[in-house]
Amino acid sequence: MDRQAVYQEITDIFGLVPSFFKELPDATIEAEWRLFKAVQVDDGPIPQKYRELIGLGIAAVMKCRYCAFYHTALAKLFGATQDEIEAAVHYAKSSAGWSAYLNGMQVDYDTFTREVDQACDHVRSQMSQQQRAA
Repeated sequence: MDRQAVYQEITDIFGLVPSFFKELPDATIEAEWRLFKAVQVDDGPIPQKYRELIGLGIAAVMKCRYCAFYHTALAKLFGATQDEIEAAVHYAKSSAGWSAYLNGMQVDYDTFTREVDQACDHVRSQMSQQQRAA
């Protein structure tokens, strides 16, 4: 597919060709568009709103203002509320903070995974008991 065909497909979806696609070299534009479309546009197992909230959380941790703007705009487009946007960013902040602490303190990984598995087993058991009681 040549550049003009890629541009036409992008225009059909977005109504324009964003300038960042125009920066791509001829040798990679089709591959980059196909990957972008598959990951960012096409339906997948995770609904679009939630994919955008995940993207926003990643953007916040990466401190990428382009990605933060993009994923916030698309999350809103697909129905995310301001509370959901704030929760996604707060969750990313918490995860990044705990990652820094656990890695910096060099917490034993085997102990950590064993304890997470144990906690999940406990919660699973609690959920099962609640379902039986309902």
